Amino acid sequence: MPEIFRFFGYSFFFYSKEHEPIHIHVEGASGYAVFDHNGEKFVLREKHGIKANDIKRIVAVIEENKDIIINRWESYFCK
Repeated sequence: MPEIFRFFGYSFFFYSKEHEPIHIHVEGASGYAVFDHNGEKFVLREKHGIKANDIKRIVAVIEENKDIIINRWESYFCK
């Protein structure tokens, strides 16, 4: 399970046997979320137990680091 980074107590990662589209899993003590890349930006697919304020922070982190996320995905799966 390649972890890309950690912010605010949340781990941002993908699993080693993933599927399209490019997406990122986010997990912390309070819950779990998945964001899919729609070709332009990452959009929330599902969330469980994460407060709205934390989702806003997570979205900001993903947007600021979307190039890193996409590059890590492509370098891992498109070898």
